[in-house]
Amino acid sequence: MAVTVITCSGISNTGKLTARAGTTLMCRCGGKVEACIAATRPTASLEAAVRHADRILVLDGCGDCCGKKKVLALGIEPHLHLAATDCGIVKNGMAEPRFDEIERLSAAVLEAIRR
Repeated sequence: MAVTVITCSGISNTGKLTARAGTTLMCRCGGKVEACIAATRPTASLEAAVRHADRILVLDGCGDCCGKKKVLALGIEPHLHLAATDCGIVKNGMAEPRFDEIERLSAAVLEAIRR
């Protein structure tokens, strides 16, 4: 069963990281990840996407859980939830995500999907 990844896609380094990791997973794991959607999309667009998803994984940048809050506000409980900061990535302002961080977060998402 494929997963739809909802990314917080915020402006901090960890928010940008979620979007980059989601894009990476779409390219590498098309059969496991059917879509990657930013939680910053207009509400109607996001709602249409999650209503048709088999499984939903919310990928937040930090403990603020903006992506998860937006999905919960639609009345939908995500099947899986990860935060980049829980994977050892430090939130440090507006820096660009590093390659090793993208790889680490992508690996954590794949591990969560396999469970």
